Amino acid sequence: LYYSFFRQNCPLVLQSFIGLRLLINFVGMTKLHLKYALSAVAMFLAPMLTSCDNFEYHPYSADIDGPVGLTDRNITEIKHKITSLPLTFAFITDTQGSDADLKDALKVIKARGDIDFIVHGGDQTDFGLTREFLWCRDIMEKCGLPYIIVIGNHDCLGNGEEIYKYVYGVTNYSFDVAGVHFVCLNTNALEYDYSEPVPDLGFITADAVAAKEAGATQTVVVMHSHPYDEQFNNNVAEPFLYYLRSYPGMGDNDERREDGTFCRGFCVNGHNHSFDVSEIGSRGILFYQCANIAKRQFFVFTVTSEGYEMEKIDF
Repeated sequence: LYYSFFRQNCPLVLQSFIGLRLLINFVGMTKLHLKYALSAVAMFLAPMLTSCDNFEYHPYSADIDGPVGLTDRNITEIKHKITSLPLTFAFITDTQGSDADLKDALKVIKARGDIDFIVHGGDQTDFGLTREFLWCRDIMEKCGLPYIIVIGNHDCLGNGEEIYKYVYGVTNYSFDVAGVHFVCLNTNALEYDYSEPVPDLGFITADAVAAKEAGATQTVVVMHSHPYDEQFNNNVAEPFLYYLRSYPGMGDNDERREDGTFCRGFCVNGHNHSFDVSEIGSRGILFYQCANIAKRQFFVFTVTSEGYEMEKIDF
């Protein structure tokens, strides 16, 4: 919080600190020095009261300029853009505090010319502040490609979840593109102190049924924290993995590769700021974990009718 505040308001903070120190020094003095104490109070309060822009505004305030409701808007654009396979998307994650690296990554992604859309794995903010959400949003908007963002654990801090919902939309959602089902999940259970079902197994169960009814043949599951991370509700890790296998391309009856993994479904996550590919659980579901953007890394997935390919990009 202090980092973000100093980043934008260093001159204001210095003025306020000086005023506060004067106030402390004059407390307890005689009435003879009252005018000096009042001057200190004025110095402390004046810069704060003369600029409303120095206060964080409520997430539902009209002061949030620019586009909102971005998840639905971008999903609509993705569906209009992609009508058949193959499809190619880039995966970036954990961009908090790394605006320059994010901008560089987006330049590389755009220059490739083969990326249909971008998936962001969460933690676009450090402290869940409105300004942080808008910094990331504005950078992503300038890229020129549609994008979706799942919520990360840092994005849940303070009233971050409400800001996320206002700027983007709900925290659990899914959509279908050319027979591929994308499901985006909130898995940041530690931030909710078990007050809400995170992950929401009810949503997952109903969504898997809907995906099959819609005729999807493959599934991509996006989350910030994977099972057995410290953020995950590991009391339900095995049921979570069990229900994931009910998605198209994830089940026991789907075709497997020679290494035993499924051809048509996979999961992708961030959170741990490191690269990893591992099978979690006992049924061949692969989790691709990308490093944070400050490590100058992102993934490119190409999904075809036969399966998918993953490319790790270090830039």
